[in-house]
This record gives sequence, C-alpha cells and structure tokens, in this order.
Amino acid sequence: MDSPVWVYLLGLCGMGIYGTRIVVQWYMSEKSQRVESPGIYWVMSSIGAIVLYIYGWLRKDFSIIFGESLSYYIYMWNIGIMGLYKRVPRFVIVLQALFPVAILALISKDFASFSANFLHNEAVPPKLLWFGIAGQFTYEVRSVYQLVYSMRRRQSILPLGHWILAVAGSFMIIAYGLIRHDWVLVLGQFAVFFSIRNIMIYFRYKKRKNT
Repeated sequence: MDSPVWVYLLGLCGMGIYGTRIVVQWYMSEKSQRVESPGIYWVMSSIGAIVLYIYGWLRKDFSIIFGESLSYYIYMWNIGIMGLYKRVPRFVIVLQALFPVAILALISKDFASFSANFLHNEAVPPKLLWFGIAGQFTYEVRSVYQLVYSMRRRQSILPLGHWILAVAGSFMIIAYGLIRHDWVLVLGQFAVFFSIRNIMIYFRYKKRKNT
C-alpha cells in the first residue's frame, strides 16, 4: 500500500458512486424489460467522475485522469439534454464545467513535476502506464460512442456498443489494477456483471420486438 488509507477510501467512494449508478440503471432496465438511460445514472456518473479525478491525482495515476477526461463532458451533455440542469443553480453548472480546466491548470503550472510524478512514476512503468491508458480508453470511449449515437437521435440512449466497450474495458482495467495492486480499481469493476446483463436485456428486448 503506497498511499494513505484515506486516499483508497476516497477512491472506493468514487467507485461506489459509479457502481450504484449502474445498479439503479440495471434495476430500471429489468423492470421495463429494455435498456433504460435514467437521469440519475448521468448525475451519479458526473459526481463519481469528480471524485475519481481527485483520486487519480492523489495516486499520481495519469491513466485514471485520462479516462475520466474522456467522458466528463459527455455526462454533462446527457444531463443537459434530459433537461435536468433546469433544476440546478447556474453557478453549480459553471463550477462543474470548470473542474477539469482546474486540473489542467494545475498540470500546466508545473509540468516538469507532473511529468516526473505521473508520466515517469517509478510505481507505474511506461508499458504498464500505456496498458492502463488503453484500458481506460477502451472503457471510456463507450461514452463517445453513446454521445454520437444519442446526438443523432436527439435523446439520451445507452446503446449496445456502449455495453460491449464497457465489458472489454472493464476486464483490461481489472488486469491493470491487479498488476498495480490497486484494489480500488479491481473492486470498482464489479459493475461489469451489470454491463453483461444489459447486453442480455438488449438482445432479449430485440428478439421480443421482432416476434
């Protein structure tokens, strides 16, 4: 264990928020017998991303920061298109939007230190770092796919490709977490079972629709 206990607890909190969102999404999908995209899923995604941004920073793990950066504003887009921001004070939305910018400002303020701690971290060899980044990319690019798919239909949808990429990325992140002895990342991927279940619900719904 190369970080204080409270840092791992913070990471578990972020993963817990992520895990809870998909449990809620899965429950609603089972209930309606089709894959649902509830607003609470995106709100919790946004909160979880902020917590994991901080966790990645404290762990000096660029793969985590990179992964969260890919999907952060996509979560905001889904919240916006569902009209949920109408209930939120504008200053909260502004602060939320500026959060990743603040992280980038911290990086640019002392890039040499960032490079030494994140990109040349002895605890994360280059090959392992790139594997971790590849896992995060595979997992988080599902959000890019979801965004393009939803924008074409002008509504928030969680399509099949989203879940397939989630499953593939989850297994890569689990492998990365095991190698790094980061049990927060490993335990956080328990949601892979719900991603698999969503794939099953999708095909069951499609089969029922075509009969």
